[in-house]
Amino acid sequence: MDFNDIQNAWNNEKTENVVLPDNLEKIQSANTPLDKIKKNLKKEFFHQSISIVLIGFIPLIYDFPQKGIILFYLLFSFFVAVCVYYLAKLYFFYKRLGAITLKTKDSLYETYFDIRLNMELYKTWGFALTPFMIMGTIGLLYNDLSEKIPGFLTTGVTNYQLVVLFGIVVFSMLFMGIALEWWVHKFYGKYAKEIKKVIDELKDE
Repeated sequence: MDFNDIQNAWNNEKTENVVLPDNLEKIQSANTPLDKIKKNLKKEFFHQSISIVLIGFIPLIYDFPQKGIILFYLLFSFFVAVCVYYLAKLYFFYKRLGAITLKTKDSLYETYFDIRLNMELYKTWGFALTPFMIMGTIGLLYNDLSEKIPGFLTTGVTNYQLVVLFGIVVFSMLFMGIALEWWVHKFYGKYAKEIKKVIDELKDE
């Protein structure tokens, strides 16, 4: 290949991924919030795993009757299956973040959208666990009240009890929604905004 061929190849090469030193510095500044997200993910994975194990001991702590234990572990098996699915998703997300090197705008865009996608995945996980939380709360209340109130719910369900049940369901759904929004913003959302700020600054140049 002579000099003209080399020059033509150079001129025809796409330059859109060439990063100027100033831009490279800005892109790499996103590593700080990215490191915080990875740190929080690692803690989250550990704490969630421990929590799942501890929940499995609830029947022993509250001394459930035999029928209650069977029902609990039936629901618990579904609960664990849901948790394993979403924890696996978050683990692979964590591994992807660990392999990322922020050197181009494209890598920054891809990382940001991956973070946003997994923030929504986290919220979906929380809502998927809400029915288990509601059934667990009702089960604990029933176990407690049946011991304190003779004939509790054995003679039929009153309107008052239905209202209480409805209130528990509505409150649990609202509480879970608010808690998830706060949690995701505190541990992931505010750092995602820092990365988005870097992307916006690069667009303005």
